[in-house]
Amino acid sequence: MAAPVASSSSGSSSLKPMLNFWSIWNISFGFLGVQIGYSLQNANTSRILSAIGADPHHLSLFWLAAPVAGLIVQPIVGLSSDKTWTRLGRRIPFILGGAIVSAAAMFFMPNSEKFASLLAPLIFGATMLLLMDTSFNVTMQPFRALVSDMVPDKQRNRGYAIQSFLINFGAVVGSLLPFILTSLGVANEPGEGEKVAPTVIWSFYFGGAALLLTVLWTSLRTKEYPPAEYAKYNNISEADQAEKVSFLQLLKNIPPTMMQLAVTQFFSWFALFLMWVYTTNGIAQSIWGTTDAKSAAFNEAGNWTGVIFAAYSVFAALFSLVLTPLADKFGRRNTYALSLLAGGIGLVSMMFISNKYVLFASMIGVGISWAAILAMPYAILSSSLPPKQTGVYMGIFNATITIPQIVAGLIGGLALTALGGNAIYVIGLAGASMLIAGVMARVVIKAKD
Repeated sequence: MAAPVASSSSGSSSLKPMLNFWSIWNISFGFLGVQIGYSLQNANTSRILSAIGADPHHLSLFWLAAPVAGLIVQPIVGLSSDKTWTRLGRRIPFILGGAIVSAAAMFFMPNSEKFASLLAPLIFGATMLLLMDTSFNVTMQPFRALVSDMVPDKQRNRGYAIQSFLINFGAVVGSLLPFILTSLGVANEPGEGEKVAPTVIWSFYFGGAALLLTVLWTSLRTKEYPPAEYAKYNNISEADQAEKVSFLQLLKNIPPTMMQLAVTQFFSWFALFLMWVYTTNGIAQSIWGTTDAKSAAFNEAGNWTGVIFAAYSVFAALFSLVLTPLADKFGRRNTYALSLLAGGIGLVSMMFISNKYVLFASMIGVGISWAAILAMPYAILSSSLPPKQTGVYMGIFNATITIPQIVAGLIGGLALTALGGNAIYVIGLAGASMLIAGVMARVVIKAKD
């Protein structure tokens, strides 16, 4: 359980009991499984959709499912979880419910071709992608708010750094699964009459199971504060906590820090979306010399995308271990800005690489930026949010993640065409965007460290 080990007596957020390491760990442990599933999706969605008939110029439009789902779902879930008090808690019911639906969608998506009697495989796959993304968003947003609910301000850097570590460790596992299964002898090419490789199908089965088990761990090992206790720890009355505020009023009262962060968020998440969509196609063309989505070379490139995505997650996990001391010493903004610049350099460098192993060097910079993106904005923002509305504002903040992805999805195909159909140049565009994000983090964000 999230058991307090010490208490402080001043300041609204400092009223919360200090937590031991394992209590903070348990709060975010379920995110490990969520990220295994999410990383499988990131590394293999383009591969699956290409295999069942998607045109490369249309891939970014299919990927719009994730940000559109997040834009709509996360504020609703945030507002609902702020007002939900059950025997399981206020955030846990949403975390658990979203995990169950996500796991089911993970089972069906790689098997889209087997449901051709119901829907065309591409339509069925896109529908499962939308369902998966929607339920991932139902699960993810409450995890962010749960750290803010349970962890006192003095431990926020540690709380989000631990969450970042678990996310990245999960990303390593999820990204590597097809490669590992190939090494174990599972077929990495579709069999006769099939479209999706068995390595991908079995990876999604494993990811769905891991998602359910880790979320159950958090659900059983974390005891959320009941209304009266939560109100006491945050220095608010239960009447204030129950007060109803219109969504329009919430938008009018958005903390300035959130608006400042939105500028940096736009350029960083624009870059990430392009990277996730076009890496497989980009390195398949630039290193393997193929655009045939059903060829052995393309599937090898797909596996290698998982490997290098795992690599940047490893680097991110390692960097997340030093994020707390770096942010404490140099400030959150400076740490955030320099990390994003490292990511931009890593992405731009991919345009000039012709050896698959050299891509690991690029992933160092990408991993550093990813670790910071997962932790620093939330650490900067959480201290400026009203405790009674943390969930809904975390959900609204998700718009700074989803809107840039929607923009990237809408123009990704146009960018690919403008760049001569070579997807690796789209990765270069992503790098330029990440560099701009690094500059904006230092120039625009004015919040105190």
